[in-house]
Amino acid sequence: VQLQASGGGLVQAGGSLRLSCAASGRTLSDDYVGWFRQTPGKEREFVATVRWSGTSKSYADSVKGRFTISTDNAKNTVYLLMDSLKPEDTAVYYCAAGRTIVDVRTTPTWGQGTLVTVSS
Repeated sequence: VQLQASGGGLVQAGGSLRLSCAASGRTLSDDYVGWFRQTPGKEREFVATVRWSGTSKSYADSVKGRFTISTDNAKNTVYLLMDSLKPEDTAVYYCAAGRTIVDVRTTPTWGQGTLVTVSS
């Protein structure tokens, strides 16, 4: 599967952005998909994952209640709606896919990153 992320940009603190990640190459059916982020000098960190069916959502504590992950089966796309953005959310965001929840958290297929910058 190939993943293409988009939707990053510059936003003021308190604002919102929606990231999209379109999958191609095969139809995702029972996979897990997710979003991770990375800032310079730090390891890539988990943000959110979801089963392709839309169930089994999981969020990092730092984004819980502000970010929402969702899937659109017809478009083979996973979204990350980010509300109440904070400067500390500034990072390059990567989408990921894996056959299992362990795969997506450890050895996923990565999409290219999209930069999110939150100004204070």
